Amino acid sequence: MEGITGNSASPAPPSPPLHPAVAPLSYLLGKWRGEGEGGYPTIKSFLYGEELVFSHSGKPVISYSQKTWNLASGEPMHAETGYWRPRPDGSIEVVIAQSTGLAEVQKGSYDAENKIVTLKSELVGNASKVKDITRVFTMQNGELAYVVQMATHLTSLQPHLKALLKKL
Repeated sequence: MEGITGNSASPAPPSPPLHPAVAPLSYLLGKWRGEGEGGYPTIKSFLYGEELVFSHSGKPVISYSQKTWNLASGEPMHAETGYWRPRPDGSIEVVIAQSTGLAEVQKGSYDAENKIVTLKSELVGNASKVKDITRVFTMQNGELAYVVQMATHLTSLQPHLKALLKKL
């Protein structure tokens, strides 16, 4: 009963060995935090704080979670979670569920040497307006940068989000 009441601290389980499929993207693993800016032709531009977490369980998949907040007020804005499945041939499959109810299935590629991941939606589900999403993640001077572009039923692919994050 001690463990249930919190009177005895259990040691954290050891980290599992890194699966070989995840190894090329191991530089992503950990917690990242920074700031970004968003906009779109149909909405007012905005600034946000962001935290990304990439983790692994020893399986050939990376768990991904993201949350953002309004920089001025601290109020939560957007959140999403999913899984990244890197393949030995340099391709990658990603599934993401957003707090808005939107779901994405993305495919793309990664360049482990240059630390670039490029994703394009194969399917955007439960979205009445969003038709296409691309995401590009790059390392810039030890920081993680990304750019998200989006197309809706009213617009072609347009810049939507960009952020720069530092590893904690």
